[in-house]
Amino acid sequence: MLAAYFDQFYVVNLITIWTAAFPGGTLTFSFTNSSLMMLFIIILFWGGFKVNYAIPNKWQSLLELINTAIQSMIKENLGAQGKRYFPFVFCLFIFIGLLCVLGLFPYVFTPTTHIIITFGLSFSIVLGVTILAVLKFKLDFMSMFMPGGVPLILAPFLVIIETISYVTRALSLGLRLAANISAGHLLFAIFSGFVFDMLTNGLIILSMFPMLVMIFITILEMAVAVIQAYVFCLLTTIYLGDTIALH
Repeated sequence: MLAAYFDQFYVVNLITIWTAAFPGGTLTFSFTNSSLMMLFIIILFWGGFKVNYAIPNKWQSLLELINTAIQSMIKENLGAQGKRYFPFVFCLFIFIGLLCVLGLFPYVFTPTTHIIITFGLSFSIVLGVTILAVLKFKLDFMSMFMPGGVPLILAPFLVIIETISYVTRALSLGLRLAANISAGHLLFAIFSGFVFDMLTNGLIILSMFPMLVMIFITILEMAVAVIQAYVFCLLTTIYLGDTIALH
């Protein structure tokens, strides 16, 4: 039961696009179930989210609610200058949120449980923020790593600390998302295995309580999926502040 459940975490090669052999091994560029899931989210976003009714239906009302929340988040953290980042943050929230929520369905691959996926997102964001900040502030960008009014003797240590702190943004941003989503799936696996064992042993009545707990966990995990997507976008918005004003 548990082995079958954890099959959904395995990356499966669907189509091999390109392969190159090296002395130390083989490099393969493939279309996997992870790629398929992310492509499905993109198609769903562009195809299913194009709604513009005069009288909003429930789906459009939900999108407008998300729109308002993201705009408010950007305004609070970036001010009026942050409006240009709204499309990016909005799409990022929908992308991560759908990946996390759809991953709650049985045997649906969840890319956000893999640190390589979440780290790829976070590293790309931090790298993009750094490039934009350097292009805007030039050498003044380096002042982020050297707070003003610091004694000269402490300067080397503070530069090292600030540099490490800045670099670890990418790691912490991606690790937080993967760890929280993986923890929820692990909790599902434990309770589902427990319920399955009780049912197979004829303990139908006793299995009702853990089944109710699983229903509660399902609702909780849906909320966690949305919250984690929001937190990821919130931290991204805060990091984007470095492209507007140096801190």
